[in-house]
Amino acid sequence: MQLLIGTGNRGKFIEISEVLEGIGLELLSPKDLKIAIDPEETGSTFAENALQKARHFFEHGGSMPTIADDSGIVIDALEGELGIHTRRWGAGALASDEEWIEYFLKRMESEENREAKFVCNLAYIDIDGEEHHFEGVCKGLITPTLEAKYLPGLPISACFKPEGFDSVYSAMTVNQKNSISHRGRAVSTLKEFIQSV
Repeated sequence: MQLLIGTGNRGKFIEISEVLEGIGLELLSPKDLKIAIDPEETGSTFAENALQKARHFFEHGGSMPTIADDSGIVIDALEGELGIHTRRWGAGALASDEEWIEYFLKRMESEENREAKFVCNLAYIDIDGEEHHFEGVCKGLITPTLEAKYLPGLPISACFKPEGFDSVYSAMTVNQKNSISHRGRAVSTLKEFIQSV
């Protein structure tokens, strides 16, 4: 089965592809289908934005089974500031990864409470046009500095240390990260669902 992963974020595409390995899917990106129009994100929740994106790519991809996620980080000390606005927050949506994470770490310098959680909501539209939702959450702490390299588009993974672990996301092995990360959990639930139908 062909499955369109509705994202232009290379890091997200890689992470989702890693989890979906081994179940016989041909994974395609919007670029593979020459979809150049970006979806709107006008929802007030992760679920609403994920569904908007999935519907957009489902329509522009010729009604191919499609997934899209909306994810972000919720910082206790910066209540209401990031969440669904994570990538557009701070240095802004057009900022490079380096500019964005530099602004974020500087903003966090004065905060004693460094607790945070990553949230991922994944929308899946199947071949019949039916819509499904899956969610993954991972709690942890923000480290004062970057502690590893990160995939393009995922700079916070180098300064987010999940509860119960000594390493930030991007310093973990692929399997370790995907077994506990917010996106890994959401995509794993999707994978189980696809295998069950």
